[in-house]
Amino acid sequence: MILDKILTHKRQELEQRRQEASMAEWKARALERPPALDLCAALRDPGIKLIAEIKRASPSRGPMAPALDAAATTETYVTHGATAISVLTDARFFSGHLDDLRAAVRRRDRLSASVPILRKDFVIDPLQVYESRAAGADALLLIVRALTPERLAELVSLTHHLGMTALVEIHEACETRHLQGLPVRLVGINSRDLPTFRTDPTRFSRIRVHLQRDTLVVAESGIRTPEDVHRAEEAGADAVLVGETIVTASDPAEMVRRLAGGHV
Repeated sequence: MILDKILTHKRQELEQRRQEASMAEWKARALERPPALDLCAALRDPGIKLIAEIKRASPSRGPMAPALDAAATTETYVTHGATAISVLTDARFFSGHLDDLRAAVRRRDRLSASVPILRKDFVIDPLQVYESRAAGADALLLIVRALTPERLAELVSLTHHLGMTALVEIHEACETRHLQGLPVRLVGINSRDLPTFRTDPTRFSRIRVHLQRDTLVVAESGIRTPEDVHRAEEAGADAVLVGETIVTASDPAEMVRRLAGGHV
């Protein structure tokens, strides 16, 4: 399965990270950062929000925007209506890099924009949480299927301790049980099946009913048009996370405006 291959490689990456710096050094770097922006607060206002993603490739699609510049794309997203930005930092399978996150944060700060930035990667170890905050991430993705219940609880706690938001991603209704008792404020429902990377457009609505009504929920994958955004909102989404549709558009700025503003 693709997920197994990704996680195997991610563990190898972690060994290299540990050689670059100790956990204490990563922690010190994280604590030097100014306070993170609150992603939940940004998504809580009325109306569905757009989290626009910086994404060059994927295992299912291959290269999509290989020449994408993270800083310039951040400026496009900020100035055309995105509420938040997601940055894919996995190098092997998504052609991303932690430097993309750093570039996005620097450009966001130059623009004096209060737009939270999410690190999207396969986070499986506390080192990656410290690394994310050290790079300037305001939030990070935690995938339930990639973690044991104990490790999920540990990483949620550490993420919040550092002032970041944990976007906890689920793919099946049965995974909601892993959220019970955890201080999870933001849940992502991914319509793409991780083992196969196929998208099921009915998955969001089937899973959303198993979450508390007041839970902030992000619809991930399969969002291509303003009509899709409206359907997600009607099904109970507070935000949509969109990457492929934007980065492959002939006019990404216009696509961001359409998805953020709901212009059909």
